[in-house]
Amino acid sequence: MATLEFTKMHGCGNDYVYVVAMRARPADPSALSVRLSDRHFGVGGDGLIMLAPSNNADIRMEMYNADGSRGDMCGNGIRCLARLAFERGLVRANPMVVETDAGLKTVALRLEGRRVISATVDMGAPILEGRDISVNADGRIIDYPLEVAGRRESITAVSMGNPHCVVFVGDDGVFKLQDRDFAALGREFEHHPFFPRRVNTEFILATSRHHLKMRVWERGSGETWACGTGACAALVAAVLTNHCERTAMVELRGGNLEIEWRAEGADANHVFMTGNAVEVFNGAVELGADEMIPVK
Repeated sequence: MATLEFTKMHGCGNDYVYVVAMRARPADPSALSVRLSDRHFGVGGDGLIMLAPSNNADIRMEMYNADGSRGDMCGNGIRCLARLAFERGLVRANPMVVETDAGLKTVALRLEGRRVISATVDMGAPILEGRDISVNADGRIIDYPLEVAGRRESITAVSMGNPHCVVFVGDDGVFKLQDRDFAALGREFEHHPFFPRRVNTEFILATSRHHLKMRVWERGSGETWACGTGACAALVAAVLTNHCERTAMVELRGGNLEIEWRAEGADANHVFMTGNAVEVFNGAVELGADEMIPVK
């Protein structure tokens, strides 16, 4: 038998099981993510995130959704990973550079002593070209009419390293939907043929020029209490459709994120996200001897 130690963390309620995989790693992280993410028979979470060695950055984030599919990037997840890496002494740099499947991301930590209070992530420039987002259309997808479940929806598509479909709503009806009804709606978008790699979907109510309320359906995980890349995509879409300014607070079910899409300076066109990174508990699970392999 092998013992796998883990840390449960969340950013605004978007929770993952974190595993330090610097010397040894799960042989099948996809299957392990399904097992550990189960909220009744496992640890419970939106997926599995591993802290792994990198040849190009301070550390690498390897992410798996609750259904076992590989994730490109997670804004809430990367904040938690950065806190864990810093407080465990795996990375001493601040800001630190994290390698993800969506490229290199820089995370600046706000500290009290050696304790991380919050983190700001340079999420990079949004991707707005349809084919690059991975939608079945050319050009920018802004206020684009899409037939979904027998209704015509107006969508705006943005990639922050993973594809997002942003839908602006005129009232709070979507926030009052029962979980089952919201899940049915989310799946219609996630598996729509317009999105060949599936899609994350954000339903946004702009309550002011500096405040967005959001409910999100994530591909591979279902409804989550927060989505960092989704909050960034929502702000970009809101600016493109004149719903808000370039800096706004995004209110999610699990808390708030501060998002800024910079217009000028050295970081022009980059999106910055600031939010918490909370450690919930540490634990360990028993695995079979062949379920862990050394890192080469």
